[in-house]
Amino acid sequence: MKEDYRHIVRIADTDLDGSKPIGHSLNKIKGVSFMFANAVCTFSRIDKKKITGQLNADEVKRLNEILKEPSKYGFPVWMLNRRKYAETGENRHIIGADLKWQVENDIKLMKKIRSYKGVRHMLGLPVRGQKTKNNFRKKKGKGLGVKRKKTAAPAAKGGK
Repeated sequence: MKEDYRHIVRIADTDLDGSKPIGHSLNKIKGVSFMFANAVCTFSRIDKKKITGQLNADEVKRLNEILKEPSKYGFPVWMLNRRKYAETGENRHIIGADLKWQVENDIKLMKKIRSYKGVRHMLGLPVRGQKTKNNFRKKKGKGLGVKRKKTAAPAAKGGK
């Protein structure tokens, strides 16, 4: 082990395992997929097979900047997760806690305007067109199905 090896590296407000390659470690950040992680490594000129714990401070800083504003570094628009955002009309990529907050707000808006997807969310039903005959039968922790009658206890043996 080198002296500058770190077991935990903090990138984009997420603790990453220092023993894994940076290409795999970036997948642990919410909102970063395999393709996006490869693109981040390519644009930052860091080998995706380099061990995360061996990154120096400049490389970590570069990764943070690219993850914060990928469109500024020439990322293709189709790779971003907020294209033509309804409120601002801009193309953005959101990661981490911001992504979770944004998804919750999107669901709240769908419920508020009572769109089809919002109603499905409210009722706890599948939103993306799945069939419901066999799956999605659990409602609030209770299994739905056929209720059987309890069998009577067998008669005592050996009695007259």
